[in-house]
Amino acid sequence: MKELFQKMYEQISSGQSVVLANIIASSGSTPRGAGAMMIVCSNGESFGTIGGGAVEYKSQQLAREVISNKQSYSKGFILSPNQVADLGMICGGNVTVYFQYFEGGDEKNIALLQKIITLFDLNLDSWIITDITDEVAWSLAVYVQSEGLFGSESIKTEEILPLLDSKSVLAVKNGRKYYIEPLVRAGKVCIFGGGHVAQELVPVLAHVGFRCVVMEDRPEFADKKIFPQAEATYLGDFNNIGASVQIDPKDYVVIMTRGHKHDYTVLVQALRTDASYIGMIGSKTKVAETCKRLAVEENFSQDDIQRIYSPIGLYIKAESPAEIAISIAGQLIEVRAGKK
Repeated sequence: MKELFQKMYEQISSGQSVVLANIIASSGSTPRGAGAMMIVCSNGESFGTIGGGAVEYKSQQLAREVISNKQSYSKGFILSPNQVADLGMICGGNVTVYFQYFEGGDEKNIALLQKIITLFDLNLDSWIITDITDEVAWSLAVYVQSEGLFGSESIKTEEILPLLDSKSVLAVKNGRKYYIEPLVRAGKVCIFGGGHVAQELVPVLAHVGFRCVVMEDRPEFADKKIFPQAEATYLGDFNNIGASVQIDPKDYVVIMTRGHKHDYTVLVQALRTDASYIGMIGSKTKVAETCKRLAVEENFSQDDIQRIYSPIGLYIKAESPAEIAISIAGQLIEVRAGKK
């Protein structure tokens, strides 16, 4: 998503107008979720996707008309079976696409897009809020947790706060119609161990919007070249993970070191943090033995022990490192989606 807004910023800054085509609702106004957007430039180029197929093709054509007419609007599409498949929908129904016109050279939107781009590098929950009560004369703002609202003065914090969620929302509040989409979700994935599963996991997580850091005690695995999509790699001591990685309450901890001993050492330290997710790789036998040790040797309560997701990942009969990575990513997506 960052690349999409970067492209928008570049186009508008150079004086070129663009249209942001965004699926704001589908089948009974159920939101599609963050990421279902594309931009269409004045030269006809498009970036991003709203699902492909006939709907995307038609939307690209309509976006060019919007650029020509300089007027935003939304349009509903009644889906045929093949279009439903294109969009990843299983229940049929309709989708609504909002075609949002951005004038080239508009200084206000250039500044807001610049703010949006900087937020991708910060660990702060943030949302994009579009007031589409008047679809032609829309208002745009960004809400950043702990910082407040940036952008349109007509959008009021007290109105949009109750609407913020972990998923995209199309809602009416006090007679105003808002489309609200998560921009950045705070929390990084702290992966302890840089082996085969970690090497498969980081690219998958990065692709679905997780920020990843990797810690290893072996120099050859604590290498940014192995993890180009990771935010950082750390060479450290598993007996003192805090010296390398700070674990915050919204963070996810994934433990997959090279052996049970180090896994246990990291797990004990992780349980003493307020991490929102703690997962450890291992068999059911290993998990059972670990739980006994945590209670007897470390005096952890059952509530503490129940925080652990282990065996880690969703049960999909995964065997290979790549399959295990997919199962872990699925579980993290599930946990993230459950956060309010």
